[in-house]
Amino acid sequence: MKNIIIKLNMNLKNTWYIINASNKILGRISTKISIILQGKNKIDYYSNKKSNNFVIVINSDEVILSGKKKNKKIYYKHSGYIGNLKKIYFKELIKKDSRKIIINSVKGMLPKNKLYKNILNNNLKIFKKENNIYKINNLININ
Repeated sequence: MKNIIIKLNMNLKNTWYIINASNKILGRISTKISIILQGKNKIDYYSNKKSNNFVIVINSDEVILSGKKKNKKIYYKHSGYIGNLKKIYFKELIKKDSRKIIINSVKGMLPKNKLYKNILNNNLKIFKKENNIYKINNLININ
């Protein structure tokens, strides 16, 4: 018997997805974003390969949390110096910069390898309102 070699069709084109975050739960959106950014939704997924998926999130000001977490959730930031632990509540952070909420959530769901900082900086675009600067013809809408 001869060995049969199967070649996968490696899709090198960039795939753009758009997610409307208005009145959607933060954790559910973040899991979808992390799966798409890793490339797990395609058949040619490798954990050590950067995917060609890009995600645009619009209406980040209108993201919600389930339960009573809106008043109780705290985000911590530490500079590394003694006594410099800073905390900010969800209510204050969404007024200040709602994009950081989605970035922190997705960052916690991505694997901590060499690719994850590059993925967050280049492949994830977040906008506070519906007006985004990217005019792409083949946007895949995710609900």
